[in-house]
Amino acid sequence: MKALVSVKRVVDYNVRIQVKNDGSGVVTDGVKHSMNPFDEIAMEAAMRLKEKGTVTEIVAVTIGGAKCEETLRTALAFGADRAIHVKSEEVVEPLTAARALKAVFEKESPDLFFMGKQAIDDDANQTGQMTAALLGRPQATFASEVEVSDGKAKVTREIDAGLETLEVDLPAVITTDLRLNEPRYLKLPDIMKAKKKQIDATSLDELGVEAAPPIKVTKTAPPPERSKGEMVKDVDELVEKLKSKGLV
Repeated sequence: MKALVSVKRVVDYNVRIQVKNDGSGVVTDGVKHSMNPFDEIAMEAAMRLKEKGTVTEIVAVTIGGAKCEETLRTALAFGADRAIHVKSEEVVEPLTAARALKAVFEKESPDLFFMGKQAIDDDANQTGQMTAALLGRPQATFASEVEVSDGKAKVTREIDAGLETLEVDLPAVITTDLRLNEPRYLKLPDIMKAKKKQIDATSLDELGVEAAPPIKVTKTAPPPERSKGEMVKDVDELVEKLKSKGLV
């Protein structure tokens, strides 16, 4: 069984985001980047299935500029067998990404397609759903538990009312949520081995993918600053203050 895992290079979650002076976006130059955390969970999910013997090959894929190769090396250090880099120096909108991932899916014919439920840079939460729709394949989003057997995936997913369990026929697109697993710590020997693993390069043109119209950002603004907190000496004073403000 083959698993395809999409990974995205994003600003590291530990970085304090700064808005550009002209409000056209956030500062990304000179800022630490890493693999989207939800995609790390997707990689870990594929790896655990490989270690169980359910999956025999893992292929990582990303779309973007030359620096995205670093993200693929991280995926290879996780344990992916090889990687595919769809090169594009332009901003990749979710629909463009979905079209490219569809093309890669059709070329690779995986049984499982894992991806994070959303990327932390735009929080769009669209690419997985779009990819499944373009492929005409089943999808299970926000997965917190995944079991694979007999050509089906049983997926528990988090919804507003609690948990929902559904079963999808494979091949299927599964997007991963935080509770699915805790990604492993990458060891230095695995990072060194990843440097020798295969990365195949392609492009949107070679895949026959038409880029979607760009989304124009009209303004980016930082959130309002929080007011300074007020210190209280004990619980009784806290309760009195909350009562005075009608909060309890």
